[in-house]
Amino acid sequence: MGYLKKALYVLALPALLVLLWWALTLNSDSFWVPKPGELVTTFREVWIGPRFREDVLPSLTRLAIGLVVAIVVGIALGLAIGSSRVLRRLSEPVLEFFRAIPPPVLVPILMVLVGVNDTMKVAVIASGCVWPILLNTIEGVRSMDEVLSDTAKVYGIHGSSRIRMLTLPAASPYYITGIRQALSIGLILMVISEMFASSSGLGFTIVQFQRSFAVTEMWSGIVLLGLIGVLLAAIFSFVEQRVLRWYHGLKEVEHSE
Repeated sequence: MGYLKKALYVLALPALLVLLWWALTLNSDSFWVPKPGELVTTFREVWIGPRFREDVLPSLTRLAIGLVVAIVVGIALGLAIGSSRVLRRLSEPVLEFFRAIPPPVLVPILMVLVGVNDTMKVAVIASGCVWPILLNTIEGVRSMDEVLSDTAKVYGIHGSSRIRMLTLPAASPYYITGIRQALSIGLILMVISEMFASSSGLGFTIVQFQRSFAVTEMWSGIVLLGLIGVLLAAIFSFVEQRVLRWYHGLKEVEHSE
């Protein structure tokens, strides 16, 4: 019964929106807004087949690589900067400067430095995703319980053992929040990186549909992007619940008291 209730919560609003969309377009002949049935048919014809393998899978691969690079770099730098007061003071102005630069602005620069290839697209994704992970990791290390830190010192836990046993678990609620934020940023940058001097990818295909006035096909690509976002969020939520099981359990105990 609990799963049925959750399913109703998840599906109720989308179902209502689709029903409203169907009602509003029932007697419409608008070229710009397709009917739900037309969109479903076009979606199946366009994306279920070779185009998914040729355009969507490479895009998702670049997104995954960019996210992994951002996670590794963001957590590693965040641990180093968050653990050192001197490094925090030295790096704060530089971090604020680079964080304020919108990643799409870097696309022309990366095209010149790296070239128009997959590496450039991965670099664009990583350059935007790294900041929420990095900044949240720094905050997580800074917010670490002083009692735990002092206890680790008393027991002689230093170096890599301290990072593995204390710092990483203690900061995990923070950098996992940063990874959640990076997912949506990465999806946006995946599309943007494929709009510049590209010949394949989901972003490139959507732009090509728009330029050729294939409106229903363009909308089907936008719907696919939304579905990918929902799927990524669901997968991440599943992983997060298991990785942070101890944290959520602690919160439940605190609330019960």
